[in-house]
Amino acid sequence: MTATPALPQRDFSAFLFDMDGTILTSIKAAERVWGDWAAGHGLDVAAFLPTIHGKRTEETIRALELPGVDPVAEAAFITRAEIEDVAGIEAIEGAADFIASLPAGRWAIVTSAPRALAEARIAAAGLPLPAVLVAAEDVERGKPAPDPFLLGARKLGVKPEDCLVFEDTLAGLRSAAAAGMDSIVVTVTHAHPLDTDVVAVLDYADLQAVTTADGLLRVQRRP
Repeated sequence: MTATPALPQRDFSAFLFDMDGTILTSIKAAERVWGDWAAGHGLDVAAFLPTIHGKRTEETIRALELPGVDPVAEAAFITRAEIEDVAGIEAIEGAADFIASLPAGRWAIVTSAPRALAEARIAAAGLPLPAVLVAAEDVERGKPAPDPFLLGARKLGVKPEDCLVFEDTLAGLRSAAAAGMDSIVVTVTHAHPLDTDVVAVLDYADLQAVTTADGLLRVQRRP
């Protein structure tokens, strides 16, 4: 029998959540849009789609080095298409209750998606907008650089090392580690295990957030 992995054994000032694959699932919508775009540019759609997650749209396109393709213009086109296509977007199990239990101003969403797309997907999933939302256009360097999570901590007024990150991609986990933050990886959308020693949870159904007497946050499994 496999032992249940231990959650971080300390308290935190704030929780920082990635969005896609971490608090909501938008894989079907994203892959519909990206699949059409990739097919239109002659790419191997099946091989390409696994590469789109966890990074900013413009960076994904730029890395392809397609001749005659303007990454900025193409990213804007894809973002518009994704905003219009929110069918099938759902909150990950337990995420709504877990977030609702957190004190206002003590959690943020830190996403590689543009702000307009993030707001559309959060609304489609029936989740609340946080007081702090760090989106793609808020930083010069996206994940796996530490900048997005560092900005999230700064906007919440807490030290980076006092934040716990919830992520689902290697790029996001590397970003959190570079920012000096502990992480939990959410795996419900994974087709294959990630090569990481970060503690993994399937979703939030078995988790609860506790506010300590000192006003700090702790994540623990439900009794």
